[in-house]
Amino acid sequence: MAETVILPKWGLTMEEATIVEWLVEEDESVEKGEIIAEVEAEKANIELPSPCSGVVAKILVEDGEVAAVGDPLMLIASSAEEATSIRA
Repeated sequence: MAETVILPKWGLTMEEATIVEWLVEEDESVEKGEIIAEVEAEKANIELPSPCSGVVAKILVEDGEVAAVGDPLMLIASSAEEATSIRA
């Protein structure tokens, strides 16, 4: 089952953030704790770590787009086969 990466709340007043740049692509393997994106929130750039190991199945919010706290940003599958089936 795929893990959903959500936008965490890094500050008390944070309500949204902009994805500055994804550092990984769909079908790429990631390790837990690996930095997968650079996010701008409250005038600061923050590195977003992967919450789990797996394969990037789908990027849900593109570079430059704004997401609210708690919004799903990406799906990480446990295998390449699962990642392919999610995109189908």
